[in-house]
Amino acid sequence: MDRHLEAFLEMLAAERNAARNTLLAYRADLEDFSGFAARRGQSLAGAGAATLRAYLAALSAAGLSARTAARRLSALRRFFRFLLREEVRPDDPTGLLDAPKLPQGLPRYLSEHEVDALLAAAAGRPPGQAEVMTAGLEMLYATGLRVSELLSLKVTALPGDGVVLMVRGKGGKQRLVPLSDAARDAAAVLRAGRAAGWLFPGGKPGTALTRQGFAKALKLVALDAGIDPVRVSPHVLRHSFASHMLARGADLRSLQLLLGHTDIATTAIYTHVLAERLQRLVESHHPLARSRTGGG
Repeated sequence: MDRHLEAFLEMLAAERNAARNTLLAYRADLEDFSGFAARRGQSLAGAGAATLRAYLAALSAAGLSARTAARRLSALRRFFRFLLREEVRPDDPTGLLDAPKLPQGLPRYLSEHEVDALLAAAAGRPPGQAEVMTAGLEMLYATGLRVSELLSLKVTALPGDGVVLMVRGKGGKQRLVPLSDAARDAAAVLRAGRAAGWLFPGGKPGTALTRQGFAKALKLVALDAGIDPVRVSPHVLRHSFASHMLARGADLRSLQLLLGHTDIATTAIYTHVLAERLQRLVESHHPLARSRTGGG
């Protein structure tokens, strides 16, 4: 591995407490660019702005999405700023590069009826899996947790009364998340008889359930519920939590705290739900809207 890339990844792990999957993603993106730069006779750390522009153009020509290109540019910016800070090079060649324009896609989410169907289907899975999937779904939907946050929970994260969860989110930041009665009861079933260890244990002793294992089981639950598995993922449940909360009157600031977003602008992707709710309010209560729907 390139020594500058290795130092950069060590910094992310030590100073930013970056998760393993985050480090792997940075490594893959930067090694992809490193190969491109090498074909142009440049090193990863020594690449210039022209090479970076050519790389972004090559990504577009290869048919990669704007979102993927933007993620790779973000990794490159962070890497070159690290080199600048460490005085490995005197400039940041990404400074004048324009980020690819991202489509304004709306987050995918399920209806409340579909979430109910998933929960019913989870309860009908074989013994063992039923308890795990019921607790997982109840907790994801009740809290909006990221699946990595859910599966990293220890038994000790759930206090005796089970009213709130202590969650360690991105960057090691901790937050308290309230639990619904149903989520608390489902979690208590998993916690029963255990004083320590993972709340969602994996197949091997001493390991936690993997994201891939949970996602695979979730697809089976979706099939049982009569929902296209392509539409269902742990992150879709997080979107469903946020969308349904806003639709029922929650404010963005509270939602930001619950989701663990550093910037409220990230939470604002759910404002489409607010717009729909406001439109319904106008249609239901505005005098002109009532008179027109009533035939004038």
